[in-house]
Amino acid sequence: MFDIDMPQTGRRTARARRARRAGLPLLLCLFLLALLGPPSAAAADAPTADAAAVARWGDRRLDEVSFLATHNSFTNYEDSRWTSVNQSESVRAQLDNGVRGLSLDTHWYEHSTWLCVISFGSDCYPSDVYLCHGDCKTFAGATYALPRQSFHGTMQTVVDFLATHPQEVVTVFLEDYVSAEQLRQSLDRVRGVDELLFRPDAWGVRQNGWPKVADLVTAGKRLLVFSDRSDREHLGVMYDRSWTVSNYWSLGDLGDDLACVSRWPDVPLDRREPGFRRLFTMSHHRNVPTVLTAALDNGAKLRNRVAEQCRTAAGGRSPNFVSVDFHRLSDGSGHTPASIVAELDAGR
Repeated sequence: MFDIDMPQTGRRTARARRARRAGLPLLLCLFLLALLGPPSAAAADAPTADAAAVARWGDRRLDEVSFLATHNSFTNYEDSRWTSVNQSESVRAQLDNGVRGLSLDTHWYEHSTWLCVISFGSDCYPSDVYLCHGDCKTFAGATYALPRQSFHGTMQTVVDFLATHPQEVVTVFLEDYVSAEQLRQSLDRVRGVDELLFRPDAWGVRQNGWPKVADLVTAGKRLLVFSDRSDREHLGVMYDRSWTVSNYWSLGDLGDDLACVSRWPDVPLDRREPGFRRLFTMSHHRNVPTVLTAALDNGAKLRNRVAEQCRTAAGGRSPNFVSVDFHRLSDGSGHTPASIVAELDAGR
C-alpha cells in the first residue's frame, strides 16, 4: 500500500510545482499593472486610426492638409436656373470631382402666396432656410433661383456623399443670414448629420491643436461647418473668426489685386496662438465671375499668388482651403486649382 501511494504523491507534488511556476508570469503582470495604474480616460477615449485612413491621410493634422474649395458653390447651372453662376456643376458633381470645401449663403424665405400665384404654381415653397444670393424674393435667377435650393437639402447631399466616401472630409462655410434657431431646425432635418459633425471642443482643439485627419476619419467626424455668425457653436457650427484666418476675398474687377491681406483687421493671416494654429482659408476670385476671367485667374496666377503673396503673408504656411470660381477651368499653363492644391499637399 505504501509502495503504491508513493509515486502518486510524487506526481501530485510535481504538478503543484509546475502550477506554481506557470502562475509566476501572471502574478508578475498583475504586480506591474498595479504599479502603473489603469489607463487614463483620455487614452481610453482616444481614437486609433485604422489602416485605410492612415493610407489615405498619413500622419498629417487637419491644419497640415490643403483642400480645394468653391466660391458660391450653390450658384451653378445644374442645381437650379441661375442666370449668373460661380460654378458650372451641381454641388454633388463638385464633390465627385474633388471639391472638399463648399461655400453656401443661407437666407430665410417666408412663404409668399403672391409669388405662388404669379408664377402659376412654380414658386409655391414653404417658409424655410434657402440658399439665396441676396434677398430670396427680389430677382429670380439673380438673387434666388427656381427650383429653390433648401439648405437642408444641400446638406443632405453633402452627408450622402460622405456616406459613400468613408475616407473623405468635407467643410462647409456659411455666409449666414438666419437665426440660430432657424439654422437648427433646418439641420435637424438632415439625416445622419449629427454622427458626422465635428465639434472642436469635444476634441480639445484649443488645448491640443487640430487632430490628425486619419483620426477624424476613423472616428467618423468628417464634416466641419463654419459660419460668420458667432451664436451657433452649440449646434456644432464653428465661428470662422475664432477658428480660421482668411484673406480678403476679391481680386478686384480687373483681377489684378493680388495682395493677400486679412479679411478681418483684428485677425492677421500670420496670427499665432499657444498650442493652436487656425486653419487658413484663401479666396481667389473676382467681384463678378465669368468663365473667361476664371480661366485667366485659376492657373499660373493662382499658383504664383500662393507662393509669392499669400504664403508669405500667412507667416510661411500654405492655405488649408483654396476657394475659386469655375474650379475646372484654367489658363492652359498646365496648372489647375486641383493640381495646385495637390502640389501644396505634396510639399508639406
